[in-house]
Amino acid sequence: YAVLGGKCRSCGQSISIKYPALELLGGILYAYAFWQFGWSMELALTLVLTSLLFILTMSDLAYMLIPNKILLIFLPIALIVRYLSPLENWYNPIIGGIVGFVLLFVIFLASRRGMGAGDVKLFGLLGIFLGPLHVVIALFVSAFVGSVLGLTLLGLGRVKRKQPIPFVPSIAVGTLLTYYFADDWVSWYLDLLL
Repeated sequence: YAVLGGKCRSCGQSISIKYPALELLGGILYAYAFWQFGWSMELALTLVLTSLLFILTMSDLAYMLIPNKILLIFLPIALIVRYLSPLENWYNPIIGGIVGFVLLFVIFLASRRGMGAGDVKLFGLLGIFLGPLHVVIALFVSAFVGSVLGLTLLGLGRVKRKQPIPFVPSIAVGTLLTYYFADDWVSWYLDLLL
């Protein structure tokens, strides 16, 4: 990107800075995952989750769309790597998937389709990775990130009131923060209560 001056080699058209920026961020996240887990099935699980979130973030930013084909491709992969990774119990991924889907489906109905159906299916898939407790935490963190982002864009005049904005980037941030740090958050919260 730097060598070509941000332009396509063949046609000379400008390339958006968001593409190399997201690719750089992806490389940093993959390196962080390796630093956290080393060569392990947990690393494989983390890389699959990170890849899913990156693909869907790019799709949502470009087209405001979460393709069913992507979700269907990642569903068996998620189940395989989840069950090959360390688990507290065999039913956690299944219950997590159900909780993620049902929770978002209720919000989808209550919001009168203010949220996309793709988000509902995505949270069902994320529940397999995260489990029932963490998928709920991920929803709250994602909603918080989305609110801050939406208010910032509104304040900067980049979007108008009631204008839909992509939610997957917020889901990606909320999910990865939850994946890495939720256990610490829960421990901290329990220490406050006791």
